[in-house]
Amino acid sequence: MESGTVIVTGGSRGIGAATALLAAGRGFSVAVNYATGKNEASAVVRMIRERGGRATSIWADIAREEEIARLFLEAERDLGPIRGLVNNAAITGGFARVENIAAAALERVWAVNVTGTILCAREAVRRMSTKRGGSGGAIVNISSLAARTGSAGEWVHYAASKGAVDSFTIGLAREVAAEGIRVNAVAPGLVETGLHAANGEPERLERMKPSIPMGRAGTAEEVAEAVVWLLSEKAAYVTGSILEVGGGR
Repeated sequence: MESGTVIVTGGSRGIGAATALLAAGRGFSVAVNYATGKNEASAVVRMIRERGGRATSIWADIAREEEIARLFLEAERDLGPIRGLVNNAAITGGFARVENIAAAALERVWAVNVTGTILCAREAVRRMSTKRGGSGGAIVNISSLAARTGSAGEWVHYAASKGAVDSFTIGLAREVAAEGIRVNAVAPGLVETGLHAANGEPERLERMKPSIPMGRAGTAEEVAEAVVWLLSEKAAYVTGSILEVGGGR
C-alpha cells in the first residue's frame, strides 16, 4: 500500500474523480480539489471515507495563485505531508476554429491549463524536494493526445495548451530528478466523460470512434490506472515520460 497525501486538482468528476477514488484505494490520503461541483466533490470524499480511506474536499480556482497556495496549506493541515500531485484541472475553451477564438477565452485556457499546472507543481516541489528538506514524491500532469494530433477544426487552442504541459513535464522532470521527485504525464485520448456534452457536442465520442484503432472510447477508470501507477513506487524509475492512454489513436 502507498502512503502520504495526494492532491488531485479538478477531482470532483471524470478522470479526476476516478483518480481520487483509485488513489485512496491504494492507500493514499486524497485532497479532492474542485472549482465547481461542490456536491460531486463531497460525494467522492464520502465514497472514499466509506471505504476506509482518508480524504477531504477543498475549493480552489487553479487559475489564481493565492488559491493554489491555500489549497496546499489546507491539504497539508487536514491530511499530512504532500507526497503526490495530479494536475488534472483543465478547461477546453469550447469548440472554435483559431480564426474565431476570443482573447479572453484563450487567456482563461492558459491560466488554468498551463499557468495553474506550473504553479501547482511549484508548490509541490517546494514541499517534496529533498533539497528543501522534503521526502520526495511524484507529480502526474494530465495532458491529452490533442497535443500530438492538434485537434484541427475543434480546439487547437486547447491542444496547444496541452503541448505546453508536455514540454513542462519533460523539463521539470529533469530539473528535479536528483531531488527525489518524479514528474510524468498521462495523455488520454477519447474518454467517456461529461466533457463532450459540456462543450455542446454529446455525440462527439460516437462520431470519433472510427478514428480509434481499438474501436471504442476509453473510461475514466482506465486513465486513472495509469495515473496512480505513475504516482506509485512501482514506477520508481519512470520520470519525464508522457504515457498515452488512447486506444492506439
